Amino acid sequence: MSKLQLEARQWVVFDPTNRSHRRYYWEFLTLGTWGRCPVRFIIDDDAGDLVTFIQRKLVDYYVKREFTPSSPSKLRTVAKKLHLQKVVDNP
Repeated sequence: MSKLQLEARQWVVFDPTNRSHRRYYWEFLTLGTWGRCPVRFIIDDDAGDLVTFIQRKLVDYYVKREFTPSSPSKLRTVAKKLHLQKVVDNP
């Protein structure tokens, strides 16, 4: 086994939920190079280039995060309880 293989950066799949992966991409945008990134990202065959692949993954991640319903707020929970109480009290 060659020394280059032993010292090569690890291959990983880009995971937008992984804060370190998002930080590596931010560093790439800031520095304009992947030189300081400790990993190499694997992309799908039909993904095009690495940057486009990561951008698509991040857009999906942030859109889902923003528009997926979160746990109900306390106000919503109280409103539901009052509504149910009203329905039970006034059949």
